[in-house]
Amino acid sequence: MKHCKDGPLARAPAPHIAAESDPRPAFLITIDTEGDNLWSPQTTIHTENACYLPRFQQLCEKYGFKPTWLTNWEMVEAPDYCEFAADALGRGQAEVGMHLHAWNNPPLERLTDDDFRRLPYLIQYPEAVMRQKIRAITDRLEEVFNVKMLSHRAGRWAFNETYARLLVEHGYQVDCSVSPHICWSHEYRKMPCVVDYRDFPEEAYFADLDDISRQSDHSLLLELPMTILDVERPWFLELPARMASLNAIGERIANRFAPTKWWLRPDGLNGERMLATLDIALQQKRDYVEFMLHSSEFMPGGSPRFRNERRIEWLYDDLERLFEKASQSFVGMTLTEYRNRIVSQRHRTIEPAPAAA
Repeated sequence: MKHCKDGPLARAPAPHIAAESDPRPAFLITIDTEGDNLWSPQTTIHTENACYLPRFQQLCEKYGFKPTWLTNWEMVEAPDYCEFAADALGRGQAEVGMHLHAWNNPPLERLTDDDFRRLPYLIQYPEAVMRQKIRAITDRLEEVFNVKMLSHRAGRWAFNETYARLLVEHGYQVDCSVSPHICWSHEYRKMPCVVDYRDFPEEAYFADLDDISRQSDHSLLLELPMTILDVERPWFLELPARMASLNAIGERIANRFAPTKWWLRPDGLNGERMLATLDIALQQKRDYVEFMLHSSEFMPGGSPRFRNERRIEWLYDDLERLFEKASQSFVGMTLTEYRNRIVSQRHRTIEPAPAAA
């Protein structure tokens, strides 16, 4: 496939007003679009998963959904991905946003003895370096896709007030980094980072740039927390789960088969829980649900959970059921389209963002 052509920055196609005015809750699809199997240590990052993305895009379009491809550095430099994403963007069937992995996003400022092994978080760098990295990828994405970048998710969910202010400085208007009910406090490859979202809202809010856990009437940055339900285990599983918590391995097993945090994210075992999540969201009258996955998880062997073609087919079986059910009660939107609907509904005195697709 040929490289995408660079050109002058342009606005994306006009928003689909019918979708934005549809009263049904929104079904938001966010894909962390990044290299192959980044769960494994590597110094050379491959992007073969780009060849597996058209199938998912076609499934989304079948049910009237529009994914937001949150794109990091190696993918914006991958010709196959660029051509695929430019086509979906040009047809108004997707949005391209930004996703940032600090260790390989220029400028490459060494933070540890081996950044490709330690994988430092962006929020661990000095503010000046954070700004430079955000500027570099923003400029490159806008250069390649000829559209203003408006949506974003932080790499590995590591977000803070400095990061939020830098996003606004660079023109971003939607973030989806908050994962409610979750405290990211484990040490990852000897790079400890504590990000605690347990007291954050579950639904959309304009984030206070001095305290991103709070709503602000003066903020331009809409926060769209990931859909994660905090549920209780069935009584007959609670005692084994407590016993399992006495050791780390047992606790991981309990959380794998009887989790108390239900993500709208396929893991190979949670097809029924994802369907139930839609029902619960409707019962709670939520205005949106947010689905996520990594681009590499559509490729056999591109992730630990979907290691072969059989597991990929199981994934698509779950996705087909989920999307078919969601299409009955939800309307598909990109992140920016949803922001425009929120602004319109609340009659805010700020100008709606231009649609990213």
